Amino acid sequence: MAQVEAKKVVTIRYVLRNQDGDELERAEDPPLRYLHGAAGIVPGLERALQGRRVGEHFEVEVSAREGYGPRIADAEVEVPRSVFPDDAEVTVGTSFVAEGPDGEAFSLWVVGVEGDVVRAEPNHPLAGLDLSFSVDVVAVRDATGEEVAQGRVDEAHGHGADGPA
Repeated sequence: MAQVEAKKVVTIRYVLRNQDGDELERAEDPPLRYLHGAAGIVPGLERALQGRRVGEHFEVEVSAREGYGPRIADAEVEVPRSVFPDDAEVTVGTSFVAEGPDGEAFSLWVVGVEGDVVRAEPNHPLAGLDLSFSVDVVAVRDATGEEVAQGRVDEAHGHGADGPA
């Protein structure tokens, strides 16, 4: 039976909870497909999946450090609404990619919108939280050369079809 390892496309169903047991996210229908070893999921979960087999169910606790990282204090910035396309939906929780002074791309999340000003910060909404995952491994297949080169699953060309999920 196929085993989770680098350069495999892995399909999982999961429920994500915080340390109080509150459900934060669920990926069941459709399940999540990702390229193992390409940093497409949080490091703690990817490490816990290594070596697992199709049909396995497991629970794993992932620290904030191994999840979405610690919260960065006092990192909020104000961005003019005018820099976004007119038809862009800019609401709390929306993420967007910005460009740093040296041209590097980084993600920001909207934490507030007040008139013509969008307040954003680099903290993922789950940064600073210890997380609990309940996971079912649904499918594992070899990644195509194109997927490995791109570092992600190629859903657009039908390569995301792993069979029944």
